[in-house]
Parts: sequence; C-alpha cells; structure tokens
Amino acid sequence: MMFPQSRHSASSQQLKFTTSDSCDRIKDEFQFLQAQYHSLKLECDKLASEKSEMQRHYIMAEIVKRLNGICAQVLPYLSQEHQQQVLAAIERAKQVTPPEMNSIIRQQLQAHQLSQLQGLALPMTPLPLGLSQPTLPAVTTSSGLFSLSSLLASQAQLAKEEKASRDGVDSHREEDGDKSD
Repeated sequence: MMFPQSRHSASSQQLKFTTSDSCDRIKDEFQFLQAQYHSLKLECDKLASEKSEMQRHYIMAEIVKRLNGICAQVLPYLSQEHQQQVLAAIERAKQVTPPEMNSIIRQQLQAHQLSQLQGLALPMTPLPLGLSQPTLPAVTTSSGLFSLSSLLASQAQLAKEEKASRDGVDSHREEDGDKSD
C-alpha cells in the first residue's frame, strides 16, 4: 500500500504551485489582457475617427447637393452673361481642395473679425507695414463649412440692420421735408 501513496504524493507535488509561480502566471495574464484592451481601445478610437470623417463627408455631400439644386433653380433667371460667370465659378469651386477651402474660410473669418473691430465695412486695403493679421487655428472641412454658413448668416443680418437703419433715416428726412412745406 505504500506504492499508491507515493504515487499520490508525487502527483500532488506536481499540482502544487508555488505562490511565486501563481503570481507570475496572473501577472502574465494581466499583461496579456492589458495589451488586448489597449489594442481594442486603439481600434475603437480609429473607428470613431472614421465614423466622424464619414459624417463630415455625408454633411458636405448634402450641402453640395442642396447648393447645386439652388444654383440650378436660380441659373435660368440670370442674364446670359451672369449665367456664364456662375457656371465658371461653379467649375472653379469643383476644383477647390480642402486646404484651399480652409485658407479661404480663414481669410473670410479674419476679414469679418477686422470689420467688427473697426465697425466699418470689410476693408479692401492691406494692413499698414508692421501690422499682421491675427491667425486662426486650422479649420476642419465640416467646421469650416459651419463657420462659413454662420459667417454668411451674420453678414446677412448686418446687411438687414444697415438697410433698416438707412430706411429709418430716409423716412425721417421725408417727414422733416413734409413739415417744412
């Protein structure tokens, strides 16, 4: 009967692991899981970035489609000369690259900011020597389009306010002219 006990004690020694071995195995598993988590997190971030880019492309495609529709509706009402100018401008716009668009938007925003600071219409003269225009951070395609649309909306609002103030001055002049008669 001694034989089975020695067999049992030998197998129990093989099954017994030291605390150090167990800690090493747990550490290895933890590092493996941590590496797997890191790679999954990177993949998730990449997918989120791709999703954002796809949404930007979709928004831009929608904007282009709507602007093309508007141009197609308005074009027949223009004179022949203006139709040619608009068609040429549309063709040039098709050739604009995103970096060029960002540059144009930055210039428009700078001009708008300068006009607000000066309280005047958009300046057409360059700044005096020694003065430099303020710089803006890089504009992404979609944020640039949204900035451009808000810029256009604010310019339209300013034009309405200016027209209303001019109309108010003209009506006061007419009333003053009626009183003096």
